Amino acid sequence: MLSFIPFLVLIALISCCVAVFGNATLDGASQVSLLVASAVSVLVGHFSKRLAWEDLEREITAKIASCTPAIIILLLIGAIGGTWMVSGIVPTMIYYGMQILRPEIFLVSSSLLCALVSLMIGSSWTTVATIGVALMGIGKAHGFDDGWIAGSIITGAYFGDKLSPLSDTTVLASSVSGTPLFTHIRYMMFTTVPTFCISLTVFLIAGLTMNVSGQGNVAEFMDGLQQTFVISPWLLVVPVLTGIMIVRRWPSMVVLFLAILVAAIMGLVVQTDLIHTISGREGGGLLASYKGMMQVCYGSTDIETGVPMLNELVHTSGMGGMMPTIWLIICAQTFGGALTATGQLQDLMRIVLRWVRGTASLVASTVGSALFCNIAMADQYLSIMLTSSMFRDTYLQRGYESRLLSRSCEDGATVTSVLIPWNTCGLTQSTVLGVATLTYLPYCFFNLLSPVTSIVVAAIGWKIRKKEQ
Repeated sequence: MLSFIPFLVLIALISCCVAVFGNATLDGASQVSLLVASAVSVLVGHFSKRLAWEDLEREITAKIASCTPAIIILLLIGAIGGTWMVSGIVPTMIYYGMQILRPEIFLVSSSLLCALVSLMIGSSWTTVATIGVALMGIGKAHGFDDGWIAGSIITGAYFGDKLSPLSDTTVLASSVSGTPLFTHIRYMMFTTVPTFCISLTVFLIAGLTMNVSGQGNVAEFMDGLQQTFVISPWLLVVPVLTGIMIVRRWPSMVVLFLAILVAAIMGLVVQTDLIHTISGREGGGLLASYKGMMQVCYGSTDIETGVPMLNELVHTSGMGGMMPTIWLIICAQTFGGALTATGQLQDLMRIVLRWVRGTASLVASTVGSALFCNIAMADQYLSIMLTSSMFRDTYLQRGYESRLLSRSCEDGATVTSVLIPWNTCGLTQSTVLGVATLTYLPYCFFNLLSPVTSIVVAAIGWKIRKKEQ
C-alpha cells in the first residue's frame, strides 16, 4: 500500500492545480507537483526500505540523462516551427487547403484541413484555437450542429498532432520508450490511418445526407495570408524534401536540422521583407536578415496580418516556447526515477500484470493505464511518461519492440485527453471552441476509436514482432 502514496499525492496536487490554474497548469504548477511527489516517493523509500540517498540520486540522474536526445529534438522542433511559418511554407499549405471547403463536404474538408495544419505545425491546441475557431463560424453558417463541427475539427487536429514529427507528445512518447522518432511515427500509421479513414467516411456521409444551408466565407483568412506572405507552390518543395528524408529513414535530428536550414534559406530568399520587419532593424540588409532569422529560430515572433485569429495561427515561439515542456520532462523523469529506485513502480506493475496473458491483453493494459492516468492526473504528458515508465521493462522482458509500447501510449493517452472534461486538453478545447466536452465527445470518432483499434490490431498481430531472446 505504501507504493500508492506518491501517486495519491500527485493526483491530489494535479487536481488542485487544474482547479486553480486551469489551462495554465503546464506553466509550472504540474512541474512543482511532480517534484513534491518525487520527494514523497524518496521519503517513503528511504524510511520503509532504508535506501541510501546515493542510490536514489544515481537512478534519478540516469532517468533524466536518458531524455537528453528528446530535449535536443524538442529544441529543434521549436526552431522548425518558427522557420516553416515565417518562410511561408505553412501559410502556403493553409492557403491552398482552405480552398477545398464546400457545404456538402464541409465536415470531411474541415477535418482534413485541421489534419494538414496540425501535421505541419505539430500542435493540436494551436490548430483548434485558430483554424478551428474559424471553422466553427463557417460550420454554423452552413447550419451544422456544434457537436458535429467540433468533432470534425478535433478529429483532424489530433490526427495531425499524433503523426507530426513536430509534436511534443509524439517526440515524448518515442523518447521515453526508447524508440527512434520516425520509427514511432511509421508504426503508428498502422492504427492511426485506418481509424482516421473510418472517421472521414462518417463525416463524408453525414455531410452529404444532412440538410444544411448557408455560405461560409474564408476570403478574409486567404486575403490576410496573401497580404502578409508570399504564397507559392515552390515553397512546398521543403516539406517534400523532408518527407523524402523521413522515408529514407535518416536520423531524426539530421532531418530536423536540415529542414530548419532549408526553410531558413528559403525564407531569406522569399520572405525577405517580413524577416527584416521581425528583426526591427531599419534599412534591412544582411544584419537585419541575420537577426530576424535568428530571432525566428530561438524566440517569439508576432506577425500582423490584419486578421486577429490569423495572427494567433502565424505566431511562433521558437526554441524558447519548448522550455515548459522540457521542464516538465525533467520533473517527470525525476518522479519516474524515484519510483524505480524505491521499487514502488515495480510493486504497482505486479498488480497490473496479473491480468496480462498475451499481446492483446498487454496492449489493452497499456492503453487502459494511459487512459486512467489521463482521468486521474488530468494531463496527457504525465500519462505518456508514467505509462511508458510502468511498462517499458515488461515489453523488453517479453521481447516486444519498443515501438509497440510507444504506439500504445499514444493511442491511450494523446487522443483521449481531449475527451475528459477536467483534463487540460478537454478544458482548453471546450473553452476555445465554445462547445462543452460532452457535446462534442460523441462526434470525435478518431479519438474514440483509436484505443479500440490499437487493441484490435494487437489481437490480430498485424506488424507485431518479437525480438529474438
